[in-house]
Amino acid sequence: MLSPVPLMQVATGFWASKTLAVAHELDLFSRLSGSSGVTPADVAEDLEIDQRPAELLLTGCAALGLLEGNHGRYVNSALAEEYLVRGTPYYFGGFVQMLDQRLYEGWGRLVEAVRTNRPTTWDPERQGSLFDGEDPQLLAGFWEAMHSLSTFTARVLADVVDLSGSHKLLDLGGGSAAFDIELCKRYPDLTATVYELSPITEIATSKISRAGLSQRIETVVGDFFSDPALPSGHDVVLLSMIMHDWNEQHDRDILRKCWEGLRSGGKVIIAELLVDDDKTGPPAAALMSMNMLIETEGRNYTSAEYTGWLHDAGFRDIHTIRFEAPGANGAVIGSKP
Repeated sequence: MLSPVPLMQVATGFWASKTLAVAHELDLFSRLSGSSGVTPADVAEDLEIDQRPAELLLTGCAALGLLEGNHGRYVNSALAEEYLVRGTPYYFGGFVQMLDQRLYEGWGRLVEAVRTNRPTTWDPERQGSLFDGEDPQLLAGFWEAMHSLSTFTARVLADVVDLSGSHKLLDLGGGSAAFDIELCKRYPDLTATVYELSPITEIATSKISRAGLSQRIETVVGDFFSDPALPSGHDVVLLSMIMHDWNEQHDRDILRKCWEGLRSGGKVIIAELLVDDDKTGPPAAALMSMNMLIETEGRNYTSAEYTGWLHDAGFRDIHTIRFEAPGANGAVIGSKP
């Protein structure tokens, strides 16, 4: 018999995300790090809350795989210890915080976005950039989390895309340089340029220095829309999680500039959460598209769409490589004859 259980799971999805967000906001995972186990009474005393909500929060986090319980005492799960404890190398809490404090409210106005086809998290007519006016601490945590996410995605990309014949990579909108760091570690003959807006290049420079790659990775301040041309002389251009932010015409403009800046024989790599060509999924890409509805003018596109745009820009030998990574599920690659 057909059951409403799947609908129940979808409809209550925010219960899980808010439980995670509140536990993070209360610093539960950092407080439990290295602990031999705490009881609800311990947590109630530590957080200065009643025992009932302390017990419910611990139980909820355990049910979500964030904590492990044993005879009434709780410790961090391996997942929480690795990614949700402040100060750890791959701390992901900033992303949780950004979703909760910035996007949750915007998603609450999703019907408005559907009806108006306009973002709900910011006003593009009043602000020059998506994150203009955002809390600097919130943004700093977000970029740390994105560096973690991008690092793991870059490692998978390095496994499936062969760059052994490439020497100069241009990372367009390269953020904190996570892809450049991982790809240069994998390919000793590769150098890279991170092309980004001014405030973000400062973050990238710090990450590059920490990785000991300042001699091989440089940062260039730029705007791929307002600048007439991209830095030239590269044989690879990487567009990682960039194209979904923009509408088709803007994406075509980006690809045209990539074509003009690439050496003959060079290639462009579009790494994204690709929507299936029949536009029925997968869930991660389809729901990211819904997030773009409240955040930007873009959406997540299909491999077929990217293939068509690359072909129109002059690229050839266009093919798609599928993989599974935290930030992407495939790469569409085109070569310049």
